[in-house]
Amino acid sequence: MATPVRISATDGYALGARRFGDQSAGPYVVIAGATAVKQAYYARFAAWLSLQGCTVLTWDYRGIGDSRPAKLRGFDASLSDWGARDLEGVLRFAREDKGSRPLHVIGHSVGGQLIGLAESNAAIDRLITVSSQSGYWGHWRGVSAWKKAALWYGLMPAVGNVVGFIPGQLGIGEDLPKGVALEWARWCRHPQYLLGHGISRDGFARVRAPIRAISIDDDDYAPSQAVDWLHGLYSNADVERHHVEPRALSASAIGHFGFFRSAFQDSLWRLVTGFLIPRSSPMVSTGAVAAPVA
Repeated sequence: MATPVRISATDGYALGARRFGDQSAGPYVVIAGATAVKQAYYARFAAWLSLQGCTVLTWDYRGIGDSRPAKLRGFDASLSDWGARDLEGVLRFAREDKGSRPLHVIGHSVGGQLIGLAESNAAIDRLITVSSQSGYWGHWRGVSAWKKAALWYGLMPAVGNVVGFIPGQLGIGEDLPKGVALEWARWCRHPQYLLGHGISRDGFARVRAPIRAISIDDDDYAPSQAVDWLHGLYSNADVERHHVEPRALSASAIGHFGFFRSAFQDSLWRLVTGFLIPRSSPMVSTGAVAAPVA
């Protein structure tokens, strides 16, 4: 059902990707995944979305999954590379591959942040973000805030510098390149997150596509205030906020990663088709609120 594809980042680095569906019509959808999450995690969702009439492209950032080198220790990669080189390369590929179809993007977690680093982001026709946020630890409260601070000030820099990469066994998902982890930690220590480290607001301001920004009530990786802060950067986009409470779906938990579980095919996934495919309408609505400007 999925066709393997090789995509060149803007610096020529080869990225592993898969194309689901090969529609002659309907939207072309790029999925930009979360940090340390392989594209395979989104395969069931991508396959389902292709059955709704979309062509879907999943891919791995450099250092992850099908884009991982033989050795991570000593591998040169940064979080900025993921946006400005990898995501940008994928968007350029998609613009050529899609023909005259609209180009939509679904950004999960960091995927919704890195949109602002991609030069071609003005070509996006619609954008959905799922649990995309500022990672600054001050957006958290109580014990969660102290845990995040310990991660960014202590554990992440220490392990990265000693081991040469961040092992996935620490609970982050896949192994993470050192440069990506250290830049991520630097961003998360600053109240202005990525803006505090040379990333301009201008990249986010280029995006004029309608945005549906989804946050999850039991998501400790992306509290609402952190999600709102990020989407305030999309100053020229019409941002429609949806905040999902698990109990409204009779679910015991959703969290940061649960949105893409097939258990939510008839509920949360309809928030995607209802926004990306005009003839569809969501089977569940959690209400929309205006996103405050950062």
